Amino acid sequence: MDEEYPDITIKMNVNGKDYVLTVKPYERLIDVLRYKLGLTSIKEGCGRGECGTCVVIMDGKLVPSCLIPAYRANGSKILTLEGLAPEGKIHAIQKALIDTLGTQCGFCFPGVILAAKCLLDRNPDPSEEEIKDALEGQLCRCGSYLRFIKAVKLAAKYIREGKVYFDVEEVKKKIFVE
Repeated sequence: MDEEYPDITIKMNVNGKDYVLTVKPYERLIDVLRYKLGLTSIKEGCGRGECGTCVVIMDGKLVPSCLIPAYRANGSKILTLEGLAPEGKIHAIQKALIDTLGTQCGFCFPGVILAAKCLLDRNPDPSEEEIKDALEGQLCRCGSYLRFIKAVKLAAKYIREGKVYFDVEEVKKKIFVE
């Protein structure tokens, strides 16, 4: 007897690791990433692709994972916050958010960080207007938008100086000492 919703086997590379997964045609990418792969940085906010909390970088483009059927990610390369920096390091964007006091509740951070990464990957020296455009789909409940703009400018400076990654322990020392 045929199932009403047959299983679909997909292959994708997530954060540099290859996966072969079985999904249903109705499963969303957000659910596969969060619940099957345990990548909890991806959060569901609105479920309509409007808030930015579920965005991932898929094949170099920022996409709302709540709107992508998982089978559409077959053959794709996906980056989430968990894959942004090597073990024991944080990315320049994360460091810049700390340095500009842009960190508050943290719900929107994964989306903001990935949106900033997408921007800085294609434009290492964006204007303030370009930063605003890149972040416009990211809703922040705390209203940290001005600090996000400062953080992206600072991250761009770090990256241009060759400081893409920072040691987590060194960052912690500075935070707790100052």
